[in-house]
Amino acid sequence: MKPEEFPAHDQYGRLLEDRGVWRQATTLEGAGELTARWLEGGSSYQPGHFAPAFDAETGPLAAALAELNRNGFFTRESQPGILADAGAQREYVTGFCSAATAAELLALSTRTELVTVAHAPGEASSAAIPVTIAGTEVTTVLGSSENPVEEEQIRDWAEETNDALALLLADSWYVEILDPVWGRNGVLLPAVLQALKKAAQP
Repeated sequence: MKPEEFPAHDQYGRLLEDRGVWRQATTLEGAGELTARWLEGGSSYQPGHFAPAFDAETGPLAAALAELNRNGFFTRESQPGILADAGAQREYVTGFCSAATAAELLALSTRTELVTVAHAPGEASSAAIPVTIAGTEVTTVLGSSENPVEEEQIRDWAEETNDALALLLADSWYVEILDPVWGRNGVLLPAVLQALKKAAQP
């Protein structure tokens, strides 16, 4: 097969060249930087996100999320707060980090009204805190660990990134932070960033 005949994108439309960079990301800082670039439109590949770009509701959060990723929090999921006739959302963000960063993020729950759920490495915990409702139906919950614990989970992360990062994520803390006020924005992400910067201080 000639070079020009090799596919440029995977089946999800993600640029394979961008995927190649993830093969070299072996630290949380490296994963965070690549995620920040994706949020800023500089990449079309994000592990575990099976589309070349984030969805429309993430747009207003993208710059703030990129900053979190550059300050020790490799984000996994997020959503804005929304209040509408058809349903509502609580703003939240989740991600992987070190033990020291997890402790500082957990402390947010002691000095603010924000709610933090911290999952230790290897912990297969599961709870159900509603963060999205459609009508009267709960459609999204937080409280479950996303740490790759099972062999299959580690293999999935390795295929999307590399073996070293998959094992690092298995040994990292997974933290979920949410704003308990339905529909509110502008409080959560600045508070998380402040906690991350505090955690980085010597």
